[in-house]
Amino acid sequence: MTTLARIAPGETGAEEDGPTRRCLVANSVRPVEELLRFVVAPTGEIVPDLAHRLPGRGLWLTARRDIVAQAVEKRVFARAAKAPVRVEAGLEDRVEVLLARRCVEILGLARRAGLVVAGFVKVKAALVGGKVAILVAALDGAEDGRSKLGAQAAGLPSVSCLSARELGAALGREQAVHVGLRPGRLSDLFLAEARRLVGFRAGARVNVSER
Repeated sequence: MTTLARIAPGETGAEEDGPTRRCLVANSVRPVEELLRFVVAPTGEIVPDLAHRLPGRGLWLTARRDIVAQAVEKRVFARAAKAPVRVEAGLEDRVEVLLARRCVEILGLARRAGLVVAGFVKVKAALVGGKVAILVAALDGAEDGRSKLGAQAAGLPSVSCLSARELGAALGREQAVHVGLRPGRLSDLFLAEARRLVGFRAGARVNVSER
């Protein structure tokens, strides 16, 4: 789960040799961290492969709701696979659910690794002490609290892509509004996944405040 850019066997071509791929809709080459990988299952169904681990040739799209919708509408998957495929209705909604679940799971791993600080007072103290690498706030949290902590987080990524209930699920509690992530691989992975989720969830954002 912690190997975001792992590429499945069987993928070939000049662009397949590096950490970039071409979006089938936008026709632009982007880092794999900014893309979504899909594969054709043995049943012919298009399956999202968010961890980049499933076997088979990858079909890559920019991580945006409108791009996935266009791929479905214009039958891009079938043309790229050169075979009939089945695409479930509401694929973009399914991708959002999977991306959110992945963010929650990574946060849970980060908590168990001792990389998480939760609660307004604790996060503020960690920010003052320079122990926070990423500031996370619930999408449905009060703007006042986010602004106060944001003022302490100059130059740090600020993420708001999960609800208070989703953050709570990651941390083993009913709800969480303010979370700080200490430096670490899992924190970096969470940031990368949050950036992908932003392309699908209304109101979600990843910002870096100026120093």
